[in-house]
Amino acid sequence: MEHNKIAVGLDIGTTKIVAMIGRYNEYGKLEILGLGKSKSLGVHRGVVNNITQTIQSIQQAVLDAETSSGMKISDVIVGIAGQHIRSLKHSDYITRKDSDTVIDDQDIENLCNQVHKLVMLPGEEIIHVLPQDFKVDGQSEITEPIGMYGGRLEANFHVVVGQVSSIRNIGRCIKSAGLSLSGITLEPLASSNAVLGIEEKEAGVALIDIGGGTTDLAIFKDGIIRHTAVIPFGGNVITEDIKEGCSIIEKQAELLKIKFGSAWPGENKDNEIVSIPGLRGREPKEITLKNLSKIIHARVIEIIEQVYLEIKNYGHEDQKTKLIAGIVLTGGGSQLKHLKQLVEYITGMDTRVGYPNEHMAGDSDSEVTSPMYATAVGLVLNGLENTKIKVTEGLEEGTYENENNKESEIFPEEEDVKEKKKGFFDKWVENLKDFLDNAE
Repeated sequence: MEHNKIAVGLDIGTTKIVAMIGRYNEYGKLEILGLGKSKSLGVHRGVVNNITQTIQSIQQAVLDAETSSGMKISDVIVGIAGQHIRSLKHSDYITRKDSDTVIDDQDIENLCNQVHKLVMLPGEEIIHVLPQDFKVDGQSEITEPIGMYGGRLEANFHVVVGQVSSIRNIGRCIKSAGLSLSGITLEPLASSNAVLGIEEKEAGVALIDIGGGTTDLAIFKDGIIRHTAVIPFGGNVITEDIKEGCSIIEKQAELLKIKFGSAWPGENKDNEIVSIPGLRGREPKEITLKNLSKIIHARVIEIIEQVYLEIKNYGHEDQKTKLIAGIVLTGGGSQLKHLKQLVEYITGMDTRVGYPNEHMAGDSDSEVTSPMYATAVGLVLNGLENTKIKVTEGLEEGTYENENNKESEIFPEEEDVKEKKKGFFDKWVENLKDFLDNAE
């Protein structure tokens, strides 16, 4: 039996569900062992609206990944996004009982736990509390207060909030598909792990992940995540506009967008025409590529302007919060022709398309390094950082198990390290797992 540190990422999107199995090779680079995808039928704008169809789509994607890798999947780390996710800024403080002892992990945990007690809107729950910077006895701009003396510990926080029911529905789908939940990651955070470099995060960068149902934004500065947002529009609304504007069916609209679509109408000549087969003996339709680009252009501008409004709200024009590295586009929607140029034109910021090859092995399949798999790659990377799993090869008898033969638990290298590294989000994941286990 071979010992391998492997992880399985499950990206539950609006247009597709992706299951990806990966591990680090001997050079410390990510090697993809299996990939499975299926059409997502029960998800709308990142939120599950049909449990049965979502379970079937998850099972199909997992089966494909198992077949391509020759392994059996039991644990997955899943991405969470959707229009119900929002973020807010919050400042809080604690007064320490004994200022003659140094600040330790417990003090920071007490401070974060205090933030978790914030009163949210009905049906909402805090899912992530991210400390930005600290103050000790009035001394500001401290990034690591552990080991310092002080009586009053303050911090600025980035708090991520989501709908409890939407999160639990995803957990229910995973459990019903015969899988265990080994972790949850915010999808914009997962994508950023896959496509952004350390230097970009330090310099200041806005990651825009254009998916099928939503567009996710994550802003980094000084290596810390500063702002997250989910805009409830993605590639699907562009397809819908083409369908309505050209009076064609959705399948044809999607193909038109992928093959001939452009975000910049000036690139197409008036005499460039594409012919669409008619339905059941009807005459074929002729569509000019200029008109197609005009339809796409109008919707893409709307999406970019909404994202740019979020970037402005963050305050990217101030000297201290300036995004020197500009914008990185990723996700399936980032592959639209001339999108990079349009984003640069609207925002005036340097822009590049982000491919998830930052941590990938050199011989990786070109399909896996497509921007549409950025979230799945990021989830695998996240899982590899947090899990230590033993794999048995062979579909019939093999299953993923941890060191103690107990399935669906997170096991880092050492038990005492586990306690130190266990984040507040991980504890929330454990609570969610307990809820799912006890649910009828």
